[in-house]
Amino acid sequence: MTNTVKRSRLLHQPSPAANAVRTEGAPVQGWPLLSRESKDSLVEQIVRGIRSRIDDKLLRTGARMPSIRQFAEMHEVSRFTVVEAYDRLVAQGFLESRRGSGFYVKERSPLGVAASYAADAPVRDEAGDALDVVWLVRNMFRQMPPQKMPGAGLLPPDWLDGELISNALRAISRDNPSLLLGYGTPQGFMPLRHQLQLKLTELEIAAGPEQIVLTTGVTQALDTVARHFLRPGDVIFVDDPAWFLMFGSFAALGAKVVGIPRLADGPDIAKLSELAALHKPKLYVVNSVLHNPTSTSMSAAKAFQVLRIAEENDFLIVEDDIYCDMHPGSTVQPATRIAALDQLHRVIYLGGFSKTLSANLRVGFIATSAELARHLADRKMLSTLTTGEIGERVAYKVLSEGHYRKHVERLRTRLTSVRDKVVRQLEKLGVDVGDPPPCGMFLWVDTHCDTNVLTEKAMEQGFLLAPGCLFSPSQLPSTRMRINIASMADPGIWRFLEHELGR
Repeated sequence: MTNTVKRSRLLHQPSPAANAVRTEGAPVQGWPLLSRESKDSLVEQIVRGIRSRIDDKLLRTGARMPSIRQFAEMHEVSRFTVVEAYDRLVAQGFLESRRGSGFYVKERSPLGVAASYAADAPVRDEAGDALDVVWLVRNMFRQMPPQKMPGAGLLPPDWLDGELISNALRAISRDNPSLLLGYGTPQGFMPLRHQLQLKLTELEIAAGPEQIVLTTGVTQALDTVARHFLRPGDVIFVDDPAWFLMFGSFAALGAKVVGIPRLADGPDIAKLSELAALHKPKLYVVNSVLHNPTSTSMSAAKAFQVLRIAEENDFLIVEDDIYCDMHPGSTVQPATRIAALDQLHRVIYLGGFSKTLSANLRVGFIATSAELARHLADRKMLSTLTTGEIGERVAYKVLSEGHYRKHVERLRTRLTSVRDKVVRQLEKLGVDVGDPPPCGMFLWVDTHCDTNVLTEKAMEQGFLLAPGCLFSPSQLPSTRMRINIASMADPGIWRFLEHELGR
């Protein structure tokens, strides 16, 4: 056997000494395997491996790390590599250096724990975290493999087109690099607003560029509108179930959040009318098309009735249409937008591209009256000055050159190709999927068990689920769960569900 072959095998098979590090008297098995063929540097692999073991409590507070020389010999890497890895872990708050003694696992404060959310699996601190909206959002932003996150609200990266984004970035940097160095404009990149005018025209919504404000995603759009209209004690309506992030955001403004029961074709009109007369809300936030989490769409009749009730009770409708481009059109399922009926008099329309193009670009927009658009742009400036024009220019280039339309057609086709398979597999496990929507990325299923408990168990196995309690303002335990059909390809999640739910 050649020395080269021996060396290669040793990289993937740590010596027995590598497993002999002790913490509280017990050996820690499974030190990180290092590979020179990985796209990550050896330093990054060591840092990630040690952080993971600290997060998973395999290395306890106070445990002494192998010396730099020992670790280098264990893994056949240079001492300089180990020094850099240990220094990074000290800087990140995972290790501490004791002069003359070595490196030890550091006791971590809540701030230190918060800084570790980029590890590979959801974890809890020693006190135990409440399973709530913050828990889900925090874990959604961990660097977990997408196939381990059937509860996430994004498509997996391999469904999107990174080359489309990188080509646009290169093109705009070549055009005039100096344009990327200053502030943007308060209402956003004008060519993109012109492009959005064309997009809205296709949806039968008339809005000139002066009526459009670009934002850092729909999240900022919604927050900007809420801050403009809401005062402590005001009532805001949301669907029940609905996008969970709103609940905490509105409550933080001092508003009272009231849920309107959501049915397959839109809100419960009788309940909406009753609660509107009782509470006199300022705003009603609604998904007309591809509602989150059910992927159902509002019927034309319901849209007219919602607008009528808003007029009778003098509240504004905030129509969040972030999933707009996942809908293929009225030939498959009705897709009536309240903004098309109202033409932005009582309706504030929100949209964006985080779900279909890139979440990292953070490009969203508000369409409303010209006067309100000016006020919202002023409010945006007070909180963030302007939004990032680089992302706005990228979005403009992708939309204006015709690439986006073909891209979303491919996404819709791919979602259709996996939907029936996921539905059938869930039904085999006894999960009630109801009448599955013909488009969209979500299923709103009934597992016939407490999905808080199910989520706890899934987390222990390294999977992130989205229990139904998080989608209701009441946050009460639920048997419902949101399933992202694009993130159900991992056989491990099916084995887990079969073990927990299989009848």
